[in-house]
Amino acid sequence: MLERRVSHDDLIDHLVRTTPLRRGEAARVVLDVLAYFDESAEDFVRRRHWELQARGLANAEIFERIAEELPHRAVSPPEFSLRQLRRIVYG
Repeated sequence: MLERRVSHDDLIDHLVRTTPLRRGEAARVVLDVLAYFDESAEDFVRRRHWELQARGLANAEIFERIAEELPHRAVSPPEFSLRQLRRIVYG
């Protein structure tokens, strides 16, 4: 199956016109933003757990914070219980 690449030239052109970014920089920004929003809910939970744990937060606080952050994602995932969040991280 052929993989179809979606062009974001119009968005890149807009960023070049409206910011001090050069074309290559604007393209990287677009790709970074798309990758951020392409992250699955499970990957988001794992990443945030690691980030918050690295800041020294305790798991109880980490899972509460992740539960509060999830509904504010661009595409809101299903609501996870604290137990489900723990299972995503620890299996």
